[in-house]
Amino acid sequence: MKRLSHVGADGRAQMVDVSAKPLSIRRAIASGKIRLRSETVDLITRNQIAKGDVFATARIAGIQAAKQTAQLIPLCHTLPLGEVKVDLITSRDGVEARCTARTYAQTGVEMEALTGVAIALLAIYDMCKAVDKEMEISDIRLIEKTKQL
Repeated sequence: MKRLSHVGADGRAQMVDVSAKPLSIRRAIASGKIRLRSETVDLITRNQIAKGDVFATARIAGIQAAKQTAQLIPLCHTLPLGEVKVDLITSRDGVEARCTARTYAQTGVEMEALTGVAIALLAIYDMCKAVDKEMEISDIRLIEKTKQL
């Protein structure tokens, strides 16, 4: 079994040393879903949720969250993010959030993309909780990660 890189020889948690790794262009895409009643989807698309523009708020929340990942996940490296993009795709029964994160760094950006998705979905939940008591967040996952030297 491969040894976990976040655990030192003494068994304590540690941040992985990436200082000897070369810089490379890295990209990660994550996605997740929130199931909503069709009436709630309709209110969102007509911008009639009392708290305001749900999609604008969710996009900003996801971008901000991705930028704060190292402060939220204890062993993540602080990365210079070149791009964070949050796309929201509606369907009859909910919304899919996709977050793309890019950097030029020594380690990947998958945690940033996953954090962006999770918080974008939570922002939707928060803004719609007064009108939809049956919302369900699910399927948060990494879709793709790439590295180019």
